[in-house]
Amino acid sequence: MGGAPRASGWARGMMGIVGTSSQSAPTAVHAGKTGRRRSPRPASGMARGMMGIVGTSSQSASSAGHTGRCGEWDGTLHCTLGSAALSANQRSARCMPGNAALPPSEPGRCGKMAAAAAAASRGARIALAAYRALAAPTRSISSTGTGPTATEAVLQERLRQQQSGSAARPDPGAGEEEEPRKQRVAAVRRVALRVAGLLGAGTGLTIIYIFGSNAVDEHGAKIPDEFDGDPVGIQQLRRTYKYFKDYRQMIIEPTSAKLLPDPLREPYYQPPYTLVIELTDVLLHPEWSLITGWRFKKRPGIDSLLQQLAPLYEIVIFTSETGMTAFPLIDSIDPHGFISYRLFRDATRYMDGHHVKDISCLNRDPAKVVVVDCRKEAFCLQPYNGLALQRWDGSSDDRALYDLTALLKTIALSGVEDVRSVLENYALEEDPLAAFKRRRSQLEEEEQQRMAEMAQGKKPPGLFLGALAGRLWARSKQQ
Repeated sequence: MGGAPRASGWARGMMGIVGTSSQSAPTAVHAGKTGRRRSPRPASGMARGMMGIVGTSSQSASSAGHTGRCGEWDGTLHCTLGSAALSANQRSARCMPGNAALPPSEPGRCGKMAAAAAAASRGARIALAAYRALAAPTRSISSTGTGPTATEAVLQERLRQQQSGSAARPDPGAGEEEEPRKQRVAAVRRVALRVAGLLGAGTGLTIIYIFGSNAVDEHGAKIPDEFDGDPVGIQQLRRTYKYFKDYRQMIIEPTSAKLLPDPLREPYYQPPYTLVIELTDVLLHPEWSLITGWRFKKRPGIDSLLQQLAPLYEIVIFTSETGMTAFPLIDSIDPHGFISYRLFRDATRYMDGHHVKDISCLNRDPAKVVVVDCRKEAFCLQPYNGLALQRWDGSSDDRALYDLTALLKTIALSGVEDVRSVLENYALEEDPLAAFKRRRSQLEEEEQQRMAEMAQGKKPPGLFLGALAGRLWARSKQQ
C-alpha cells in the first residue's frame, strides 16, 4: 500500500493562524474472517487546515471498509476548497489468508465510526463557511479597485510599528560593536600621549642644550661665566633659566635705567624743559586701504609745534611703536632736525597690558618734564607730568596741536619751576586743551577790562602773558 500523503503548506499555515492542531485518527481497514488490517491513512492537509480555522480539534473516525468474510470496506475523507464529502466505498476483495477476523462486536463499532464521520462532515462544512466569510471582504475590496490603497496603508502601519519597535529596543549588536571602538580610541589616545611626551621631552632637552651652553666670542672661544664651577647638567639648567629671566626683563623693564644721555653743558645750549610726545594718534594717524596699504597722515599744526617749541623744549619722541616702524616716520615729519631724541617700545615698562613711559628713567628732572599722549595709562606712574589729549581721527579740521603749542609755550615763557603744579589742574579734565582755551578766554576778558581801567589812569598796565601765567599758578596753588 502507498504511504500517507503529507499535509500541504497552505493547510499548515491555516492551522498556524488559530494556533490549534487537528488530530486525525488513523484509518483502519479490516475484513471479516479472512480480512486484513491496512496501514493508516491520515486525513488530507486541506481538511486539517479548515478544521484548524474554527479552532476545534476534530477527530476523524477511521474510514472502515468491511465485507462479511471476504469483503473489504474502504473509507476516505475528501475535503476540497469548494466541498467536503465523506464517502464510504465498498470494494469486494478476495479473502486474504493470514489476517485476523473481526471480533463479534464489529457491527457496533462500525456504527460509532459512521457517527464520527458525520461529525467530521459537519465540522468541515462549518470550516468552509468560516473561510468564505473571511474571503468575502477581500473579494469585495478587489472588485471596487481600492484594494491596493488599503493594503498599502496596512503595510505602512506595520512598517511604522516595526520601526518604532526597533528604535525602542536596544540593539545588542551595537553594544558589542561599541566596546571594540572604545578600545581602539583608548589605544590611539595612549599612543598620541606617548608621542606628545616624547616630543615635549626632546624639545625641552634641545632648548636646554642650546640656551644652556656658554656664550662665544667672535673667534668661537667660550666666554667664562659664573656657572662654570657647577656640574655639567646644573650649568645648562642655570644658564637657560638666566637667559629666559633676562629676556622677560627686557620685555617688561626699560632697556636702561638712563634712557637719555646727561644734559648738555655750556657752551652748548640745553633747553630748560623736556617735552615727551607720542607719535601715533597724536602727531600721525595710521590709515589703511586696499590700494595703498598702510599710510600715515600728518596732523595739522605739527610743523608749527616743532618750530615754536624747539628753542624752549628738548623734544623727545617716545612711542610704543617699534623702532623699525617709527624711525622712518620721524624722519619724514622732521626734515629740519628739531627732534632731539627718539625712544621706542623697548624703552617702555610693560604693566597690566600697557606700555608705560617711566619718567624716572629719562635722566631728566621730573619737575621739568611734560608728557603728551592720548592714553592716560602711558604716564600712570607720574600722572601729574602728563596731558592726555583726545585721540586724533584723521580729520583735516583739527586744531589741537595749535592749542597745545600755546599751552606749552605759556608754561615755558612763564618760567615755571615745577610743571606738575600746572598740569595737575588738567589731570581730571576729559579734554585739557578745551579747558585751557576756556580759561584763556576768561583771562583775556579780565585783561581787557584791566586795560580799560588803566587807560583811565587807575593802575599801570601789566603784561598779558604774565597775568595769564599768574592766574594759572594761582589756581594751582589754591587746589
